Amino acid sequence: MSPLRIAFLHPDLGIGGAERLVVDAALGLQNLGHHIDLYTSHHDPTHCFEETRDGTLRVHHVVPPFPRSIRGKFHILFAHARQLHLTLHLLLRGGPSYDVYFVDQLSTCIPFLRTFGKTRVVFYCHFPDKLLANGEFVEGKFAKMKGGILKRLYRIPMDWVEELTTRQADIILANSKFTSQVFQTYFRSIPRVPRVVYPGINISAYETAVDWSDPDIVQVISDRPTLLSLNRFEKKKNVALALAAFAQMKTGSTRLVIGGGYDHRLEDNIQTLAALVRTAELHSLTFNIITPASSNTPIPPFKCQLVEPDILFVLNFTTGQRSALLTSSSTLCLLYTPANEHFGIVPVEGMLCGLPVLACDSGGPTESILDSPESERTGWLCRPDAAVWADVLSKIVALSKGEREALSERAKSRAKTLFGMQTMARDIEDALQEASTLGPVEGMAILVLI
Repeated sequence: MSPLRIAFLHPDLGIGGAERLVVDAALGLQNLGHHIDLYTSHHDPTHCFEETRDGTLRVHHVVPPFPRSIRGKFHILFAHARQLHLTLHLLLRGGPSYDVYFVDQLSTCIPFLRTFGKTRVVFYCHFPDKLLANGEFVEGKFAKMKGGILKRLYRIPMDWVEELTTRQADIILANSKFTSQVFQTYFRSIPRVPRVVYPGINISAYETAVDWSDPDIVQVISDRPTLLSLNRFEKKKNVALALAAFAQMKTGSTRLVIGGGYDHRLEDNIQTLAALVRTAELHSLTFNIITPASSNTPIPPFKCQLVEPDILFVLNFTTGQRSALLTSSSTLCLLYTPANEHFGIVPVEGMLCGLPVLACDSGGPTESILDSPESERTGWLCRPDAAVWADVLSKIVALSKGEREALSERAKSRAKTLFGMQTMARDIEDALQEASTLGPVEGMAILVLI
């Protein structure tokens, strides 16, 4: 197979699971010999994965003339506008040509890339946006609408655009069987079944020696037994569950580290961190809030306990800090708190590093984590109840050395076999090659929207 020229379009190359997937997919395809360019509407060198700022990947940051929102409203409207601006930049006369486009999260650009770029598009579906914005899932079912009548009216054209533009993709991929099933249920006008390509991770990144003398790493590592939670500071990630469970099972020696992406411009991030701090104070738990030395994120003005706190909040952790926390001999367990998560790359990262994972018994983690039989266990899947989690955490902390080592080996083996970056890259490569062999797009695909 000849190398392909591939353009990735991703709205925001910050720090998150979707961004980690895009970065690793681009790295994997680049390692296979393909020419990769990443296009994005937002890329902050102080708030991104290192591969996107150190020259490993070619990133094209096209600054849009539109804000993210107005007073916290109209996020999706401006997201559409920002992506169309990015698409216009990409399609300008004299710009580079590509064999195929890889698009994820937002599908708005697909008919324009096909019509005016005359190029095939592979779309990777993390989860339908209309479900993220309009409602929530309870026991695997779309339960209720969020917001009032005005928001519902506002969402009607947004949801219509999402479904119709997604339908224009030449090949549709999904990040899990769970997402694929939800896609089929709520995008009924699209007859195709999305092909499942599990997110993969760069195994070699976790096999690189950690510089334990790095000041950023020194400030997050402790000899104390550690429970670890890695998630963005967003309400929907339900990190409060980890804190509440820790409060119920806490022993004098154990600590909880909560790390993740934090954007001081986003109200959700600000409020989520504040709520976690209030919960810690309610349970009389000491805490500290830190950021890497390279970060320009302002630390919120909470009264912190600077020496050996019960809880350590790490805002915008570095790759080195993440690797150190996941591989430290003092880390006993990884807690993954979102319910009905579309896939969840963090549990796979934990398993790759040999950590037992405690996650909710819904969504993607039910595909990545084995809870039974006991001889094959790589973690625990439980309903999101703090008392239940506290009980399981107590059992995990009490595991014998032999039990922990056996569980660690099973977890590593499963992660490497099913969720390595090479496996994901090969699967995405197959889809991109298939799309490119379809030839140039003929006619005005955009007219199908009308």
